[in-house]
Amino acid sequence: MKKTYEPLPMVLNGRYAVLFGKLSEKEKEDTLARMAELIEEERDYEDKGNYGHFCNILPTIAIDEALRRNGKTQEEAFQLISTHMWAALTPESFRKMSRLRCFLPMMKKIIPLGFKYGSGKGWKYAWHKDDPADIYHFECLECLYKYEFSKHGVLERFGPMFCHSDIINYGNLHNIDFIRTRTLCQGGDCCDFRFVRHRKGETWERAKSI
Repeated sequence: MKKTYEPLPMVLNGRYAVLFGKLSEKEKEDTLARMAELIEEERDYEDKGNYGHFCNILPTIAIDEALRRNGKTQEEAFQLISTHMWAALTPESFRKMSRLRCFLPMMKKIIPLGFKYGSGKGWKYAWHKDDPADIYHFECLECLYKYEFSKHGVLERFGPMFCHSDIINYGNLHNIDFIRTRTLCQGGDCCDFRFVRHRKGETWERAKSI
């Protein structure tokens, strides 16, 4: 689907396509109307790099408001949104790839490149090129999700929800521990990402990342 900053294409290009299809006609109408407003409000940040992020950020806000406007409680809205958002993730693909010896070296190349083209205004990272072979770490210093969710008063509800996506994707890698002690959306001074590869047969305990 063409990547355009328009309500329906953005909803369908993000993680809420399935949930949107289950909404009532009134909820769909309210969601798209609110999306149109949000798109106009956030023009300063709507560059090419941020498109994929906004396909998740703006529908989160719009669907939440539509659900609550049409009778759902805040808790019910969160349950629907979080369940469908997390269900759209593909952790098994990461676990399968992590069995490859080249997985960590590949991450060191692909993640900075992906963030370079998949992040626009509102993002800042610190990269480290001197990590040993079995370690990869970096920090996110500025986050569009924190900015947008703070602006719209939903940071405490939806910031940690998106942070948890990383736990789902990376928290069960084969012989690789994903370690994160803090995130911007949960009050930290940065989001610290650290991947540590352990030797085959080595006994180790997974970190309790946030």
